[in-house]
Order: sequence, then C-alpha cells, then structure tokens
Amino acid sequence: MTLTQLRYIVAIADAGLNITLAADNVHATQSGISKQLKQLEGELGFQVFTRRGKSLDAVTPAGGQVLERARSILHEARNIRALAANLREEAHGELSLATTHTQARFVLPDAIARLKQHYPDLGVHIRPQGEGRIIGSFESGEVDLVIVSTSGHAPEGGIAVPLFRWYRRAVVPHGHPLAKLGRPLRIQDLAEHPLVSYESSLLPESSLRRAFAAAGHAPRIACTSADADLIKTYVLAGLGVGILAEMAIGAGDARELVTLDIDDLLPVCTSWLVLRRDHVLRSYVAQLARFVAPQIDEAELRRVVAGHAEPNWPVPPLWSELQQRGTRRVASRAA
Repeated sequence: MTLTQLRYIVAIADAGLNITLAADNVHATQSGISKQLKQLEGELGFQVFTRRGKSLDAVTPAGGQVLERARSILHEARNIRALAANLREEAHGELSLATTHTQARFVLPDAIARLKQHYPDLGVHIRPQGEGRIIGSFESGEVDLVIVSTSGHAPEGGIAVPLFRWYRRAVVPHGHPLAKLGRPLRIQDLAEHPLVSYESSLLPESSLRRAFAAAGHAPRIACTSADADLIKTYVLAGLGVGILAEMAIGAGDARELVTLDIDDLLPVCTSWLVLRRDHVLRSYVAQLARFVAPQIDEAELRRVVAGHAEPNWPVPPLWSELQQRGTRRVASRAA
C-alpha cells in the first residue's frame, strides 16, 4: 500500500467516481489510476468501489471506511512535509488563495510584495471569485486558504482569523443630487436612486437588503459586479449610486467621483483569513497573515491551527487604522 494509491482513491471519490476527471486532477493517466486501484483492492481483499460495466458506480461500505482513513493519512503526510519544510527553513513552495476582487486588487498587493521579498522562490496563485464561491473552493481543496468578508458571524469551514474591519462608501459623479445634500445620508436617500453594488447585494440575506428593510425600504439594484473598478465605471456611466468597500476608493477617484460616508447606515464588515484545522502552518502563510494584519500573534496562530489552543483573537483594527500604520511605516523607512 502506498500514499500514491491512497491519493488516487481519494481523487476518484472527490471527482464523483469519474476516473478521467480524477486523473486530470492529480496529473496522472487514467490507465495508471485504474492499475493502482486494482492493486490496492487486491491487497485489501475487497472492492473500494462497486462497478457497473466498465464504470465505477458507488463507494462500498468498506470502501467508505478506507477513504476516511486515507484522507487522515494524506492529511498527516502533508503536515509532515510542511513541518520538514519549516524546519529546513525552505523559502520555496506554492501558495494558492481565493478571495474577492476587492481584496485581491486593493488589500493584498502590498502584503504579497512584502511576502515575495522574504520568499522570492514562492509561487503565489490568487483566484479572485465572487463571495458565494470562495468558501466552496476552500472546502473542495482547490486553494490553501481564503480571505472572505462578512457583516456578522465568522465564516465556517475552517479556522477563521479576523484581519480587519471596514465600512462601505457611497460614490456618485460630481454634480449628483446626493453630493449636494449638505447633510448626512439616510437610507431613504439611497432608496430614491438606483444602486450599483456587489453581486452579494442580490442575496435576500445581504446586509444591505436587511438595512434597507429595517428602515422600511427596498434597494433598487440597477447593476451588480464582483469587481469594484467596474462598479465605479458604471456609476460614471450614469447607472446609479455606487456602494462599495472603502478599500476600493483611492485618492485618484476624487477626480471623477464624490465619496459619501454611510458608516451609520450599513453594518461594519470584517475580513477573515480562513485556514484548515489541525495543520502544520507553513511559515510563509503565517507571515502573510502578519503582513495583512499586524495585530496577529504568529505563535498563537500556529498553536490554534495545530489544534493546541483555542482561538482568542484580538479585536481587529479598522481598515483606516491599518492604512495609517502603513503610512507611518513607509515614512519611517524613508527617513
């Protein structure tokens, strides 16, 4: 029995018993996987999968038990490799992460650049996705970690580490009626205009819809996008009032857009780093977490991820506070 055989049967199960797809996922040949499966079943003395003609039909009861243990063994094998790499202080590897377009575009560039300075041989693969697909890609094993935001409870599916809190902003072109109000905005003001916002605003449970409903209104969503730059583009095209994360608004946007404070209208959001449980944390992952959120204690993070401690995270700072710290850091380096 080999780790390769165990990896193949798990790949078959994860591919819905489609050997061709499983072979593609593990970069093997279909005949190679079939041969290893036959050898493993011969050693076990029973079938892991039942057959219907030449196709696999279902996982046998005994096969289900084998798969459960195979996943545990493969998990620990990955932990041993990670531990060995940390002990050797290896500076190379592959890191894949899923997050929103906003986080990928406006939050991560500086942190990834600093990470690459410490680990120049590290390959970083960023997969921008819509909010609803991020956790799914993590649970399926497509990525190593995710950064996702919520306006309420922590995301499920792994160990959720709070990074920072942020507010949304409304943006309108210069000359827009809302830019001339001369008073704080109310939900009623926003309800009188079509909105351009994130795709998540379409969900019935979205915090934007809940805030409108609490004030007795319903938002008029004219256009949605997962990309904050596209939201600004369509606001300038006259489709409506933009609602987007404060991180996505830069100094250069003031040439064409007016940014309006809506902190009191919509709940604060929290960005979370979600990691796998009971893992040996690679050094570059812990470093990335620190670069995004300096308040995180690396030793505590390692203990929690390894299952040796319960999480007791500090209150995450506001994004504006992190930006001020970053400005001071740059200024001190320049001095």
